[in-house]
Amino acid sequence: MSSTVVETRRVFEVKNLDVYYGDTRALRDVTMDILEGQITALIGPSGCGKSTLLRCFNRTNDLIPGAEVKGELNYRGQKLYGKEVNPIVVRRRIGMVFQQPNPFPKSIFDNVAYGLRVNGIRDRLNERVETALKDVGLWDEVKDNLKKLGTSLSGGQKQRLCIARAIALQPDVILMDEPCSALDPISTKRIEDLMNNLKEKYTIVIVTHNMQQASRVADYTAFFNAEALDNGGRVGYLVEVDTTEKMFHDATDERTRDYISGRFG
Repeated sequence: MSSTVVETRRVFEVKNLDVYYGDTRALRDVTMDILEGQITALIGPSGCGKSTLLRCFNRTNDLIPGAEVKGELNYRGQKLYGKEVNPIVVRRRIGMVFQQPNPFPKSIFDNVAYGLRVNGIRDRLNERVETALKDVGLWDEVKDNLKKLGTSLSGGQKQRLCIARAIALQPDVILMDEPCSALDPISTKRIEDLMNNLKEKYTIVIVTHNMQQASRVADYTAFFNAEALDNGGRVGYLVEVDTTEKMFHDATDERTRDYISGRFG
């Protein structure tokens, strides 16, 4: 990836990263970059540390008792886990969208406005909510029902509402953990189209088990695998990362080729 980095700025630099939950190492020795304005997909079998790495990028691992991150993780040149760094500020800059759409039991308007209000942003609230809903293609569907509960929307609409909630704060990065796994094919396509539109404004990192989805939306793909430990657990590790085109058509590592072709995983 080094030749591309000259043209595209690094948002995250990951160097020799290990993640522990108590005494158990869940992820070992990960070194990779996340590039600005690109969609990077993290793929691999269950238990290989994809979501663990994703949570490192906005420090939500901090909320898990016993979690510890070792190694180096820089965000735009700054140590993300430096003592002076406020995790709350990190999560404001690096938004998160989860596997299950999780709108709050509030109105559509209040769902999108929630993060703004929590962060003390009161000016142009109506405009900010409208812009976020337009950016996710939801405005025309809900503009006459903004007082309706967000939980009453369809599954695909709920997920777009959650994305609107994340981008209302105008973050720098959007993290997506299996954002389409609970959705039907039509809703999935809308989210994928949305990701391609959003990358004009945001850097996106997505965890997905769907190989076709990674091939459709990602500019870069990182393949993770896991190995068994003597204690019966598994530790994840990065096998390789490259452009999606190369990973899907000319991967360097045989394990990557086997996984993408469906021979294992």
